[in-house]
Amino acid sequence: MKLSYLSDSLGNLSFDEMLKTVSGLGVHALELTTGNWGASPHLDLDALLCSDVQRQKFCDTLKRYGMEVIALNCSGNPLAFSKDMEITEKTFRLAEKLGIRKIVMMSGLPPGNSGDTTPVWVSTSWPPLTQDILKYQWEEVAVPVWRKLAGQAEECGIQKIALENHGWQLVYNPETLLRLRGEVGNIIGMNLDPSHLFWMGGDPICAARALGEAIYHVHGKDSRIERSLCDRNGVLDAKPISRFSERSWNYVAVGCGHDLQWWKEFFSVVRMCGYDGEVSLEMEDLTMDAMTGIKMSVACLKQAMGED
Repeated sequence: MKLSYLSDSLGNLSFDEMLKTVSGLGVHALELTTGNWGASPHLDLDALLCSDVQRQKFCDTLKRYGMEVIALNCSGNPLAFSKDMEITEKTFRLAEKLGIRKIVMMSGLPPGNSGDTTPVWVSTSWPPLTQDILKYQWEEVAVPVWRKLAGQAEECGIQKIALENHGWQLVYNPETLLRLRGEVGNIIGMNLDPSHLFWMGGDPICAARALGEAIYHVHGKDSRIERSLCDRNGVLDAKPISRFSERSWNYVAVGCGHDLQWWKEFFSVVRMCGYDGEVSLEMEDLTMDAMTGIKMSVACLKQAMGED
């Protein structure tokens, strides 16, 4: 495995400045966002799609800093919104033009029925209406749409679509990922992000064992259950992440939620499961400035992965 970086946390820097900064940290692989929920601060999707000159300039700049793009990330909700589907399809086409074989994204989340437009995340079995919602979401929306998307991706030469196990998505854990994979095919795998499983009460190490060869990508991202606040209110917390001092859990720099020993075991098990790809640092700790969090996270991840 090797360390890569999801560049949005340095969105205040130009493309050149970001590349210089990241390469200076000894990281030479990138996961770049193309739009939807990612700000896409370092990539103009339409310009790169339409212009050979812009693509060559983009590739030359990467080469100058010794950087490689290992995945494009178009996380959004293509199961509910046409604009998100458009970005997803454009991202597939750009991947083809750039020779990128892996897409990182989320599954999306449909509305609760055909007459609604608001996505509904079912996280409980009661009332019984929830089962009708799930049946509609899976059978009438997700499976047909994802079969179509998988076909489009394969036509673009994409070999792996890594879906992130994120809340407010139809796929949010190994069980739901394996269900969609069983319906759509092995082009679908998981972007295993420990931070989301932590707050949902899961164990990412057990998740890795359950996924096995279905691990297609890993995010190096940590979260922390906040003592007393979670004890008082539980893990379900809808307050914005900017109100970190009031929340039951928070995203934190790698090592600030789970120690080095935990990360060493996690990567050891992920390797045992057959994964030898990239681990993308995603830094969303708002309790410190971005550069401090990035440096702390890189140091912890490199130690845990055995890069130092």
